[in-house]
Amino acid sequence: MGKVGASPTRTHPVTRLLIFDGDCSFCTWAAEWAGGRLPTGAGIEPWQFIDDLSAYGLTVEDVSSAVYWIDAKRRPHRGHLAVAETLRAIGGAWGLMGEAMQVPPISWIAAGVYEIVARNRHRLPGPTPACKRPRNP
Repeated sequence: MGKVGASPTRTHPVTRLLIFDGDCSFCTWAAEWAGGRLPTGAGIEPWQFIDDLSAYGLTVEDVSSAVYWIDAKRRPHRGHLAVAETLRAIGGAWGLMGEAMQVPPISWIAAGVYEIVARNRHRLPGPTPACKRPRNP
């Protein structure tokens, strides 16, 4: 897996973290893609491997319904905003895309696309039964 946050071999502490559903193959693929591009100090972690979600201000219900990015100030960003922050952390052209995803009207489109993908992730390559969980509105 990419730069997993709780890896015992990690030499740099994680200050920014992408939290995703490790039971979903599509989510895992997307997180690993990002993890391979994130700079030192940023990582990825399946929520199932995090002992204390409340340390991030999150619950199992939160992380079961969307991806989260925890920024350097430990603030959570949900859904398309988590994707945008992840892209910003990657930088370059991806970072510009992440910036654009936070500005209306592009942010409205990004939110809609995120929700469509989240609701249909079980139809994407490599789904698992966890992908068919009901989504929160």
